[in-house]
Amino acid sequence: MFPGMGKMNPQQMQGMLRQFGIKSTELKAKRAIFELEGERIVIDNPTITAMDMGGQKIYSVMGSERREKADSVSQEDIDLVATQSGKSKTEAKKALEETDGDIAQAIVKLKGN
Repeated sequence: MFPGMGKMNPQQMQGMLRQFGIKSTELKAKRAIFELEGERIVIDNPTITAMDMGGQKIYSVMGSERREKADSVSQEDIDLVATQSGKSKTEAKKALEETDGDIAQAIVKLKGN
């Protein structure tokens, strides 16, 4: 985080940050998603540190990224789920988004409602 301090242990770093009035907290997260124009950056099992500096929060996210198209649900999948479930295309799209694109799970979900 700070140049030349790479060998400092985490407790020392936390103490130094507190001296500057910076509170640091590790967040337990399963996934971090950044929504960009036309795509998403997804980081599974990230290491996230939240730092509070004078009322402003700064988040540091570390991990391996993967990129996805922003609209990860295809029109063909929406049409198929809508036809098979007898529900509207809007409901089909929502079910697909909630099931991370799993067509069979989306159909079962909609038929159960």
